[in-house]
Amino acid sequence: MTTDGEVALSPIDFRLIGRDKDSFARLGELRTAHGTVETPVFMPVGTQATVKTMTPDEVKEAGAELILGNTYHLYLRPGHALIERMGGLHKFMGWDGAILTDSGGFQVFSLSGLRKIKADGVWFSSHIDGSRHFFSPGKVMEIQNALGSDIAMVFDECMPFGSSREYAEQSARMSAVWAGRCKEAHNRKDQALFGIVQGAGFEDIRIGMAKELVGMGFDGYAIGGLSVGESKADMYKVLSYTLPALPEDKPRYLMGVGSPDAILEAVALGIDMFDCVLPTRIARNGTIFTDNGRFIVRDAGSAEDGSPIDEHCDCYACRNFSRAYVRHLLKAGEVLGIRLTTMHNVRFMMRFMERLRGSLAEGRFTGFLAEQREIWGKGGR
Repeated sequence: MTTDGEVALSPIDFRLIGRDKDSFARLGELRTAHGTVETPVFMPVGTQATVKTMTPDEVKEAGAELILGNTYHLYLRPGHALIERMGGLHKFMGWDGAILTDSGGFQVFSLSGLRKIKADGVWFSSHIDGSRHFFSPGKVMEIQNALGSDIAMVFDECMPFGSSREYAEQSARMSAVWAGRCKEAHNRKDQALFGIVQGAGFEDIRIGMAKELVGMGFDGYAIGGLSVGESKADMYKVLSYTLPALPEDKPRYLMGVGSPDAILEAVALGIDMFDCVLPTRIARNGTIFTDNGRFIVRDAGSAEDGSPIDEHCDCYACRNFSRAYVRHLLKAGEVLGIRLTTMHNVRFMMRFMERLRGSLAEGRFTGFLAEQREIWGKGGR
């Protein structure tokens, strides 16, 4: 409630518009200050305020409505205060769509050799110059408030999946305390704040933390600490018992997952949002996603192949160039090569999600799921 007794409006509005009758898959719309996003949605990752090699217009042409920025990296370079002076992250990077910023919690995991965890935050040694920086819940909210993203994430520890029970309990308790402090420090009325459920592979810890976060009342809920080396079967098991503890009327975000097969299974379990560097990272190594699974375009078999990268794709690369030409660019070290493979993979992901949403809207998700399992189960991963 506001001070005058009126109900405060959420900075986002999530509306379910359809459900699959044979699974927990959901079709929805997420309204933000920078446009309405159709869910389930995949977010291309723009770590340094850019989706690598692509212009904002190209990302938009690919069909992206929501992208992700990295709080830790943008804090180090160029700095959140500078971005705020430049008018905020949207204006700074020339992107007028929606933006979600992570909190630096994943870097607690990925930069484990460069950080030290304390009860009230994390000391990082910069991977750029070795300088030391302290990330507390309040500092993380200060950074994200300055960036002005549409959705901010609470600060947490992304713990290793194989953590001991004792460590998982202590870490989840600490992350829950930090989530509460983030909520207290968060002060942008036009920015949503999502909680993050941790707990490694322990069902009771995950469910307990989920319930505690729900009690705090966040705008959406993410499931973290997955896709960090555990099996996909373990990931699906965690989702199966954690998702029922989250509210039906809030968006659910699975952090760091971007392979088509994992997206399919997670959507069937009730996930609405995804992000991952996978599609753009493998593109720079010459691997592309196609309707028939993965394909390595830089391999010798493409040397004299005059067909498009993917005959079913409508992206700029597929409309204009052959596999032989793209392979030549990649082998020659030409930047255009990785630009074209990246354009394709981002468009593939957007088209994949469009097809997935279409199957939900038309009541044929079960068939789509079976068809795609067949494709991605035959080495397509």
